[in-house]
Amino acid sequence: MGNKTYAMIKPDAIRNGYMGKIIDHTINAGFKILGAKLIRLTKAQAEGFYAIHRERPFFSELTEFMSSGQTMVLALEKDNAVSDWRKTIGATNPEEAEDGTIRKKFATSLSENAVHGADSDENAKIEIGFFFNDSELISNQ
Repeated sequence: MGNKTYAMIKPDAIRNGYMGKIIDHTINAGFKILGAKLIRLTKAQAEGFYAIHRERPFFSELTEFMSSGQTMVLALEKDNAVSDWRKTIGATNPEEAEDGTIRKKFATSLSENAVHGADSDENAKIEIGFFFNDSELISNQ
């Protein structure tokens, strides 16, 4: 298991004023922030990032949403980072998320679910590389 993962605070959570609370939750869960950027994805960037979902019926709605406002992109570090982050954020559907998870606390719906997390070590590396170059990642060692 790797020690880095990719996380994203989505436009809905930022619009709702939860960015700071989610960052606090992340740090309190034992993650170290190696890199962070507040950006606004273009439609083309959103389509590139979510290209794996291009054939899915929700692709257009997803990329419109993700390019609708500010997004915080994060590279995180912790032992077993991917699996621990997935536990920290909770189920994709906030109604099914466990109490105390980020999505249970801050998400409003299945489509506006506050955060994203890489689903594998391989995808974490790809997703971190989509937004960060090596010189932008700061080791906490």
